[in-house]
Amino acid sequence: MKRYMQKISLAAISLILTCYVQVQAQLPNSPIFVAPPPPADIGQPGKRSAAGSRGCGQDVNKPAPSQKLLTALLPIYPKSEQVFATTIAERPDFWFYVPYSSSVAYGEFVLEDEAQNQTIYKTSLTAAPGIVNLRLPSTAAPLQIGKQYRFYFNIYCQKNNQIVADVEGYVKRVPLNSNLKTQLEKATPSQQVTLYGANGIWYEALSVASTLRRTQPQNNSWRALLQSVGLKDIANEPKVECCTLTGSAKL
Repeated sequence: MKRYMQKISLAAISLILTCYVQVQAQLPNSPIFVAPPPPADIGQPGKRSAAGSRGCGQDVNKPAPSQKLLTALLPIYPKSEQVFATTIAERPDFWFYVPYSSSVAYGEFVLEDEAQNQTIYKTSLTAAPGIVNLRLPSTAAPLQIGKQYRFYFNIYCQKNNQIVADVEGYVKRVPLNSNLKTQLEKATPSQQVTLYGANGIWYEALSVASTLRRTQPQNNSWRALLQSVGLKDIANEPKVECCTLTGSAKL
């Protein structure tokens, strides 16, 4: 009887381990971002993807069927179409997919506070399309906790300075509560992505996932995070080393 019970116990443990492995294998494909309630005081909802792929001198009404559009890597609220996410950073990274190269276009990043004061930065692009992150320079005023900011990312044609694509959205800096801070300090980078995502902190989740994508190619956090907010088609695009924001001007 004792040997029989040992066999049952071993079989049960084996079954539990098998189920655990199966669940773990499914986790990367599960939604890992839980969006916070959308703010009620947003005027224009924003624009996650450019309306069309115009290109310098190309027919604005006939984009190539397979060409991806300029896209802000942000969640979008389906009902209101609000493009909004939170950060805990004073100067977060802003992420975009850019289908234009430096040979034909350049970028302009605009950050606007609640009083509609704007800071405008210029940036060059790279030779090949891809995912870029724009980091506010250390000289930029830090985002204030509890304040909401609007950003614009515009692409201009080199030869005539005409705008060819643009996206816009919102960022709000929120405080990091002590419990989550303790959890993050003890977590692995992969666990940090999950913690940030589960708490609706998009900007840090995406930045950590990008680092994992570079240092641990087998890690699926980047793909899972983008897939969870409807950006699956962007997930395989390469990260390109770009861009430096320069020449700030305040309006």
